[in-house]
This record gives sequence, C-alpha cells and structure tokens, in this order.
Amino acid sequence: MPRAARLDIPGLLQHVIFRGVGRCDIFRDDTDRKRFLANLSKLLIQTGTECLAWSLMTNHVHLLLCPRQSRLAPLMRRLLTGYAIYFNLRHKRAGHLFQNRYKSIVCDEDVYLLELLRYIHLNPLRSGLVPDLSTLDSYPWTGHAVIMGNGILEGQVADDILALFSKSATKARRHYHRFITDGVAQGTRDDLTSGKRRRTNLPDDPYDDRILGGGDFIEELRTRRELAPELAFSVDIRALIGKVCAHFSIAPEQLRLKTRAPGVAEVRSVVCYIVTRQAGANGAELGRQLGLGRSGVSVAAGRGEHLVQNNPVLLRLIDK
Repeated sequence: MPRAARLDIPGLLQHVIFRGVGRCDIFRDDTDRKRFLANLSKLLIQTGTECLAWSLMTNHVHLLLCPRQSRLAPLMRRLLTGYAIYFNLRHKRAGHLFQNRYKSIVCDEDVYLLELLRYIHLNPLRSGLVPDLSTLDSYPWTGHAVIMGNGILEGQVADDILALFSKSATKARRHYHRFITDGVAQGTRDDLTSGKRRRTNLPDDPYDDRILGGGDFIEELRTRRELAPELAFSVDIRALIGKVCAHFSIAPEQLRLKTRAPGVAEVRSVVCYIVTRQAGANGAELGRQLGLGRSGVSVAAGRGEHLVQNNPVLLRLIDK
C-alpha cells in the first residue's frame, strides 16, 4: 500500500520516532550522542523549532517537537542525513543507518502534551538504561535532566514546561518531578505511540496512525486548508451507493443507464452529493462507478444538494 502523506505544517505538536536499520545501534558511545545533540540543537535554533522532550535510546530516538516557522520535514532530513554521514565515516560502515522513514504523529497538545513528556522522559528507566529515578534526574541523554536543571540543550523549551507546573521555578521542578514519578507505575504506554481514534464514524474508515487525538481535534485539523487533501475521508463508495439505492428501492445498476428518468436521475444526484460533498470521496472514482465524467458528477451533486437538504434522513445513511 502507498505510504500516507505526512501531516506537516507549522504549529503542530509532533511525536517523532526513528530507529536504526534492522534495529541496529545508532549510538555506540557518548561521542556519537554528543554529536547528534549538537546537530539537533543547531537545527532547532536555525528552523525555529521548539523541542519539548527528547530521549536518546540505544537503537532509537524519541523527540517531541513543535515547528513554529517552517515544516518539520526539512529539519528531520538535515538531522538524519547529516548524522548518518557522520556515523558511517566515523565507524567505517556503509549503507543506510535508519530504518525506513521517521515516524511522526501529530498530537493534540491540550490533551497529550504532559503525557508524552512523561512517556518520553521515562524511556531510559523503563528500558533499564538507568536503574532509578534519582539517576534519571542527571542522566545526560534525555530532556528530563535539562528540565531538572542538570543539563542544557539549546532549543529545548524547559522553562515553558516548568511554567505549566508553577510560576516558581523551585515549586515547578518539585511538581514536575512528582508528575514524572507518578508515571513510573504506568509502564509501557502503547496508546501514546500511534493514533487510536477513528477519523470518521464510517464503518470501513481505518484508524489514522498519524494522529493522536479525539474527534474534535481531528475535525479541527480538517479545517486547515493545507491538511485537507491528506485528511480526505476513506469511503467505501460502492457500499454507500448501495445504501442510497436501497433507500429509494432501485438497483445500483440503474444509475449507469443513460436516462433522465425522474427516479433514476434523482437518485444519481443524491448519490453524487452524499458521496462527494458529505463523505468527501473522490469524484473521479465515483464517476467511474456511475459512468460519468468528473464534471458530470459535480453537476449532479449540485442538483442533489437541494434534494438532500429537504430530506435530512438521507445523511444518516453515511453513518449506518
């Protein structure tokens, strides 16, 4: 199947994950880790991207990023390409370093920011890279130490995170640390590493693993012009045609007939309006099933709008 297009515009909180090819180690020592962080910090500043959390594991990395001035893709391309070249030269290896492309999940900041912050920063403890929380507080390869005042990474917005807990820096760190501590018992959070919400209430609509958020958040994303093509509904056009035809008690095959008979033409117009204007399906694909051109589908949908508005029960066919 083709890969889904990224949801990538400025202002979106994104949980980024990438791994070594074949799960190989992408950091062999602290020199590698320092080089990666130096490159990351430079690119965060250059691209105006905020880093809210990060964690360097042995064979993978978690980043919580919010690009403010540009898209995420240019930063990630420069970061991964530059580090792969460095790594291969230093360790005298050839070939790809990273497995496939990086994974980026658009997240509802209001709901998931703090949960993701805790999940990412507890990764070294859950995996056994550090033995306890006390060690994690000063562990140099996660953003947790920066927030605790035990490290620095230019581009990480540690002060903004602390401000979510208290106006006083001392109280904020104490409250933040308690929040992190409370998350230890939660264990692995698979629900935070991919989207688990349906994009629509259509029965055949798949989960969208590019988004971590509820229906209201997804609908808000859909209103953004730049994301509309990537968030088009996934619709079983044939099934929806069948529902409309069943409602009007005619056979779907009749819609392909070259006739303007009132009953058939009416149903064809209703189908075109519901499938393209309400369910968001592709007009060209619908046209192939009805024997119409794209313009014919559009004209029919215009006629169907009035018919559907006068019979709202037809819209409920989408949800059945």
